[in-house]
Amino acid sequence: MRLLVALFPLLALAGCSSWQAAPQDIKPVPEERLRGYQSPVANGGEIVVTRDFGIRGGGCYVAVMVDRMLAARIHVGEQVRLYVPAGMRIVSIESDPEDDTLCGKGRLLREKAAQVERGETLHFRISADNRIGFDIQQVGAE
Repeated sequence: MRLLVALFPLLALAGCSSWQAAPQDIKPVPEERLRGYQSPVANGGEIVVTRDFGIRGGGCYVAVMVDRMLAARIHVGEQVRLYVPAGMRIVSIESDPEDDTLCGKGRLLREKAAQVERGETLHFRISADNRIGFDIQQVGAE
């Protein structure tokens, strides 16, 4: 019984962390939540952002930004493809500026610098964790 009492809080906290979606479970962000970077750019590259599954923030959209401009509103288990000019880009996530509920009132801001080369595809992953909240990490390039 003591073991159960000791393990329950740990299990409850672990339940708030996110997990990476299997490729067959990922859905594209619907068109009505796309805000920019949808047309291929001559001599540009591509940024692909995928959001993990998880309970933490699961009822809220997260704003995906490129160079501090809203590109998409992404939900759990979704992916967005963004076409950007080659060069140094700032890829970030923020609280959704179009949401006037509690979801949009948070203070989320995580930014990553990304060097996009001509014809290159960079992949980013949005995850959630109990210690730091939401984060965005580059996970590879093609």
